[in-house]
Amino acid sequence: QVQLVESGGGLVQPGGSLRLSCAASGIIFSIYTMGWYRQAPGKQRELVAHITSGGSTNYLDSLKGRFTISRDNAKNTVYLQMNSLKPEDTAVYYCNANIIVAQYWGQGTQVTVSS
Repeated sequence: QVQLVESGGGLVQPGGSLRLSCAASGIIFSIYTMGWYRQAPGKQRELVAHITSGGSTNYLDSLKGRFTISRDNAKNTVYLQMNSLKPEDTAVYYCNANIIVAQYWGQGTQVTVSS
């Protein structure tokens, strides 16, 4: 059974930082492209960042320089370091594991940026 379990969300003030984690089980983690998506109320889910099995990364243009995705294959975990958070970053953040023939999602973790 595949499980992606996100953690690290919460309430943070503007300008603050959070680190999200996603622990995967039931998959050969190292071969998957891992991604973070987010969905704000009333908006479509969008790709935040992804990291390939080889370590190549890609980011939503507007987030470059503030967010960093990384992975630890030994721990089957992908991270999203979020700095200089803004109210518009408020959303549910979802972890995604993807290869050509399969795709899995976590349950999401809420990030709220507010003073």
